[in-house]
Amino acid sequence: MRALLLPVKDLCNAKQRLASMLSPAERQGLAEAMLSDTFRAVRGLREADAIFVVTCYKPVSELAKANGWEILNEKRQISESTSVDAASLQCQKLGFSHVLRIPLDIPLVQPSDIDELLTVKCESPAVVIVPSRDGTGTNALLRTPPTLFASRFGDGSFAKHCAEGRHRSAGIIVRRNLRIEMDVDDAADLRALMQHDLSGTATGAWLERNGLIANPRGLSSHQAAAG
Repeated sequence: MRALLLPVKDLCNAKQRLASMLSPAERQGLAEAMLSDTFRAVRGLREADAIFVVTCYKPVSELAKANGWEILNEKRQISESTSVDAASLQCQKLGFSHVLRIPLDIPLVQPSDIDELLTVKCESPAVVIVPSRDGTGTNALLRTPPTLFASRFGDGSFAKHCAEGRHRSAGIIVRRNLRIEMDVDDAADLRALMQHDLSGTATGAWLERNGLIANPRGLSSHQAAAG
C-alpha cells in the first residue's frame, strides 16, 4: 500500500527567510495560500491508499479531518526530519510499503504530479526523489520501505538522501518536475514563482491582493519599510 505524508508546521511562524520583506501576518497568509493550493491537489489524488497529515497546528488538523484524511498529532515539532521519520514509522507499522512526503509550499502542483510519483515502479529497497529548483534540496521523497533511512531535510538534503540510499544499496530514481520543484523559501523563490501562470490558485490571489503581482518591486518596498 502507498501513502502520502504531509508534514505541516505551525503556520504562525512560517517562512522566516521572508521576514525582511513580509510581515508575520503576511508570511502566515502566504503560507496558508500555498497550503490551500497543495491541499487542493491532494484532494484530486487517485493513487494514494491513504493520506496522512502530521502536525501540531490545530487549524490544519481540523482541515485534514474535514477532508477525511488521517491525522498524526504532534505535541511539538522538533524538526521536519523528526516529524517525517516518526510518521513514516507509524505508516510502516500500519502496513504501508511506500510513503511519499511532499511539502506544503508547492502551489503549482497538480494531482497528476503526485499520482505519477506514487505509481513509479520500484522494488524495495528504493527511493524516488524530486530535487528542489536549485538541485540541492529535496522537494519530494518516496521511500520503500518507509524507514529505509533517516531523513536529512535542510541544506544539501538531495545529496544526503541519495548518499543514504546508496549506502543501503537502494535503487535511486530521480524525477524532475517543475511544479513540484517550485517551492517558496526566500525572495528569489517568490520572484521565480511569479514568472509562472498563477491564475486559479489561492497563492496567485493572495499575491494579487497584496499588490505583489502588479508590482513585484513590492518585495523591495516591504524590505525598505522593515529597515
